[in-house]
Amino acid sequence: MDNLTNTIASVNSAVNDVVWGVPALTLLIGTGILMTVLTGFFQFTHFGHTMKETIGKLFHKSTTKSSDKNSISQFQALCTALSATIGTGNIAGVAYAITMGGPGAVFWMWIAAVVGMMTNYSENVLGIYFRRRNREKEWSGGAMYYLRDGLGAKKNLKTVGKVLAVLFSIFAVIASFGIGNMSQISTIRESILTSAADLSGNAALASDMTGGLIIAAVLMIVAFLVIIGGLKRIAETNEKIVPFMALFYILGSLIIIIMNAGQLLPAFGAIFRGAFNFRAAAGGVGGAVIARAMTWGFKRGVFSNEAGLGSSVMVHSTSDVKEPATQGIWGIFEVFMDTIIVCTMTALVILTSGVVNLETGESLSGITDLGLTTEAFTKSFGSFGGIFVAVAVTLFAFSTCLGWSFYGKKAWEFLFGTKSTIVYKVLFLAAILASGILDTALAINLSDTFNGLMAIPNLIGVIVLSGLVRKITKNYIDRRLKKKEVKPMLSAFPEIQESMEKALEEEKNS
Repeated sequence: MDNLTNTIASVNSAVNDVVWGVPALTLLIGTGILMTVLTGFFQFTHFGHTMKETIGKLFHKSTTKSSDKNSISQFQALCTALSATIGTGNIAGVAYAITMGGPGAVFWMWIAAVVGMMTNYSENVLGIYFRRRNREKEWSGGAMYYLRDGLGAKKNLKTVGKVLAVLFSIFAVIASFGIGNMSQISTIRESILTSAADLSGNAALASDMTGGLIIAAVLMIVAFLVIIGGLKRIAETNEKIVPFMALFYILGSLIIIIMNAGQLLPAFGAIFRGAFNFRAAAGGVGGAVIARAMTWGFKRGVFSNEAGLGSSVMVHSTSDVKEPATQGIWGIFEVFMDTIIVCTMTALVILTSGVVNLETGESLSGITDLGLTTEAFTKSFGSFGGIFVAVAVTLFAFSTCLGWSFYGKKAWEFLFGTKSTIVYKVLFLAAILASGILDTALAINLSDTFNGLMAIPNLIGVIVLSGLVRKITKNYIDRRLKKKEVKPMLSAFPEIQESMEKALEEEKNS
């Protein structure tokens, strides 16, 4: 059995190196650059409009309340998407990027986010444009739908579209059990037990199996109460959790950054020096160091905001929005919030707290990942720092679990039908309980690979349909910003197009 496990782990490691390697990351970043160019650098030229349509409308009833009983509001869709993207990658992942790629990795994380905004925008535009109602009258959209109905509608690509849609759905279901479940629950267990061990002085608590089982059982019960209520309850729960957890973490981080304000300039200096490695370049080894910073910055940036994986579009597609580009704009804000704001907060806390070498990013204590972030907070907050991180991790990870439960369910629904989703929910809840007592490392590593594999069919779809995204974006700009009288592009399906046009006209006249 051990030999089989080792073989699986070895094969998975080799595949993972390819899936999350330089060629795949180049495809992810390249797609973002392509969509940035094709949309006329939308995230820059219309940044003000993006903020006006997102932050500027957070308190508008049309944004926060859905008039469709089978849909969720735009804000609820954003919160559910953010619940899945703002997770342990924003806390432990940033620390890992700095120790592996140096402070310069933070700069390349920003670049990944900037171009990733347009990848996420494009996914959401396509998700809304090709979505349909399921048998329960809920909107169903995502990469699997624009692969089947969009790419598949191209000449000689019908079978290709169907195969890629099925592959994406299979990868999404498997990934939901690991990255969206076991990884998050294991991190919560580790964080709470470690914090309890530190506070009590009893080191044995950190690996207490009974404690782990109790934590997992409680999380499973809470998850059951939320998941059993379907999309509406998941969205309503995340609508309450996500704003609170984001503000909680940002305020805590800002306090530490202000306390260490004298180290801000050195921190930013380290980020830009490391990104372009001026000193090492003079010594002839700059290329390798810059490449390492780029690789880890891109890798952690993509892992954190999930732009290009095709995951969050599944929940964005359930919004009551009429305009594909409108939900696309929420996708831009999603990446902005996840990486530019939350990940930057973690990076600055670490770089200003004196826990790493500012030239290399090496941990001065030898602690990495979650432990390094905890050390940075503890250095400023004392023992409360560990509690703060444990609370943040619990909120981030559990909300990620809820978000991914929906992604996995929608992918399962595409494969096996709406009625069968109860099977998925039972399996998902069982995986939460198992994460409290089992070593889930292999399952997590396997699903990490499948998480990355989701990007391949999704990006093929985005690239093939990039011309359509460009047309929809131009149509939106002409109508909404330039006030031209042109027919809106709202859906690929005539009956939905007609109903959405009618709804827009009613909104305009009300």
